[in-house]
Amino acid sequence: MSIPALIATFAVMAVFDGIWLTLVARDFYRSNLGHLIADSTNWAPAIAFYIIYTVGAWFFATQPGVDDGSALTAAWRGAAFGFVAYATYDLTNHATMRGWPTIVTIVDMAWGTFLTAAVAGIAAFIVLTFFAG
Repeated sequence: MSIPALIATFAVMAVFDGIWLTLVARDFYRSNLGHLIADSTNWAPAIAFYIIYTVGAWFFATQPGVDDGSALTAAWRGAAFGFVAYATYDLTNHATMRGWPTIVTIVDMAWGTFLTAAVAGIAAFIVLTFFAG
């Protein structure tokens, strides 16, 4: 277990998803899911999600990439983990919720795939560059 890899995964995730949610996609989600969005964030489940998801990305992607000595391995594994995780969420919502837009499913799954690939790849690169050896 690499503490630097876990910390790097958390840090990169916070930056990337923070930018996505506050600057890029906020209006997209509001315009497509406004009828479902709460007036305020329920922070306990939000924090729980980020802890669980980031530990998962570290365990299934970043750390295997570090162990392999390859940021590319981390990125590919991150893409696979992100695709499966976001597909689980979005396709379940699409199948069970009235008014869940197809465009949200497509965009969110693409974002989850890219996000987790980038997070794991960059975190592994950071660890391999600055902490390996």
